[in-house]
Amino acid sequence: MDAFSSYFESRNGEARWESLKNFHQISPVVQSHLKQVYLSLCCALVASATGVYLHLLWNIGGLLTVFAMIGSMVWLLATPSYEEKKRVSLLMATALFKGASIGPLIDLAIQIDPSILISAFVGTGLAFACFSVAAMVARRREYLYLGGLLSSGLSMLLWLHFASSIFGGSTAIFKFELYFGLLVFVGYIVVDTQDIIEKAHFGDLDYVKHALTLFTDFVAVFVRILIIMLKHASEKEEKKKKRRD
Repeated sequence: MDAFSSYFESRNGEARWESLKNFHQISPVVQSHLKQVYLSLCCALVASATGVYLHLLWNIGGLLTVFAMIGSMVWLLATPSYEEKKRVSLLMATALFKGASIGPLIDLAIQIDPSILISAFVGTGLAFACFSVAAMVARRREYLYLGGLLSSGLSMLLWLHFASSIFGGSTAIFKFELYFGLLVFVGYIVVDTQDIIEKAHFGDLDYVKHALTLFTDFVAVFVRILIIMLKHASEKEEKKKKRRD
């Protein structure tokens, strides 16, 4: 019985490992497209880090960079796909302005504890990689049905934020927006990855637009993780001060 159980466990482990390597449903063309998408995403993250650095140097982050980011994004989406160099430049500009826009939050994290910033980025990267791989190895269209639920959740978040900005919000509402928003955008990582794969199977190889989608998901998750970690750090500091007093 021991030999049988050990054999079964080894075979079960091999099956799990094979399922993790199961990319046969993704054609070589789609695999090449995904490489372009993730390479563009990495370049966009570098451009975003440059935007953060520029804010730390000259304090440029604010409403102007937010409007510039929105303008660059709209310009990118309105540009025809054959103007590839222009669209890549607009993607980098969008990422740079986005980095400058979240620069004040990054500056705050550096002032409180720089290790929080590193932990938030590493955590976001690991979460993004895990959920992206999960979407790739899953059956085609398996998670696309979640798109409707996530859209409803995002709409609820927008209306809740709008209402709290007018009528005032409590700490409980803020925490709900934070954690529920994190859950929604983590779900979007899975859904958007499968949507990109599905579109590529049908000939939509617009890697710039797809990289923009994943970049938006990445930054949304990163910002929420960073705020959660900063909130926990500030609560710990308050508890330490109370104990000292």
